[in-house]
Order: sequence, then C-alpha cells, then structure tokens
Amino acid sequence: MEKQCGKISASMMCADMSKFKETIRIFEKNKIDYLHIDVMDGNFVPNFGIGTDYLRFLRQLTSIPMDIHLMVTQPDEKLEWLDIQPSDMVSIHYESTFNLQRTLDKLNLYDCSVMLAINPATPIYVVEEVHEYIDGVNLLTVNPGFAGQKIIERCIDKTKRLKDYFYERKYKNLLIEVDGNVSNENAFLLRAKGADVFVAGSSSIFHGDIGEMENKILQLKSVIR
Repeated sequence: MEKQCGKISASMMCADMSKFKETIRIFEKNKIDYLHIDVMDGNFVPNFGIGTDYLRFLRQLTSIPMDIHLMVTQPDEKLEWLDIQPSDMVSIHYESTFNLQRTLDKLNLYDCSVMLAINPATPIYVVEEVHEYIDGVNLLTVNPGFAGQKIIERCIDKTKRLKDYFYERKYKNLLIEVDGNVSNENAFLLRAKGADVFVAGSSSIFHGDIGEMENKILQLKSVIR
C-alpha cells in the first residue's frame, strides 16, 4: 500500500443524524479521506455501534471510502456482511480473535487496506508475527467503545515507539492510524510522533455547530499536514 500521511478519517459515530446529508456534503467539499465506521457488538466492547444498513446507506450517499473499525468478537464470521470495497480500510482487533492470522488472511481476500487494531494496554510487539498480512496499525489512544474519552497520555509516546519499531524492522510501508480524543492539540503531538491517519470525532471536527465544521476541518488539516 502506498504510504499516506496526514489523512483524516471522520468518525461517523459523532455525526448529528438530523444533519447527515449536509455533513457528507461538507466532507466531500473538503476532501475528507475516510468515513470512520465503528462497528460494535455489545460483546467485545460494552456498547452497540453502526450496523450494516447504515453502511449501505452511506455507500449510496457518497463515494468517500470507509474506514471500518470492527470492535466485534469472531470478526472473520462477519466480514461478508459489510460489502467491503478495495478502497476501504478495515481494522481487526488483535484482542478480538484467537485466530488472528486466519482472520487477516480472509480479510486480505477483499483487496482492501488491512489494519491491525490494538488497545492501549496491548504491547506493540504483537505486530511482529502478522506484519506481512497488514497495511498498518490502528493504535487506540482510548479504551474502545465510547466517544468523548480523555486520551491516555502514554499512548502518545506509544505512537513514537511503534514508529521506531517499524523503522528498526524495516516495515517501511506500514501506516499508523490513531483513534481516540484526536483534538488539534493531540493531533499535533501524534503527528510529530509518526501518526499517518487521524480519526476525527467530537474533540475536533464534530465539536460545535455544523456551521463551524468546515473551519474545524481546515484547522485539523493545518496541524497534520
């Protein structure tokens, strides 16, 4: 996969449903790179998230690629529900399956970008045995399941350690996505530590009225690019 730097993935979990189409038009105008879709089953995380009907609706509404974050148990059994496209990015949690390699193999059949998601307390060395199966790591900077959490500050340094880990092992093309309280201030720090893709939610582009959204996007872009 071609190295991507300073990409924005808009967290649709934070979108105002009453202004949905207007929000998508703003994203298209401002060339948002991905729509971040949190799929949660109430089992792997204590919350329910976006379902398959929502995904189908989004695909009818826009051609912006999906960044599908699967926070579900047995993800290999659920991939076929998602209508995964080659332009999509899909994250599988290391902690969600006992058969990670088999799950990544199955996901690679869709020819999408494959990301390994890891929780804040999961060590970075778990990447070693599967690095050939993935395009990058989705580094959770909060514990998954709910929007609006404060960043776990240790994860800022963890981003740098992950970047160094890639460099030392010559994993040159692996991306780092950061997900959780990516405010402008935190995005600046995470960019300096080596992050490539930024999940933007209630602490950045969705903060405030929709009339402020375009300016919020431009502010975030100025920080990460």
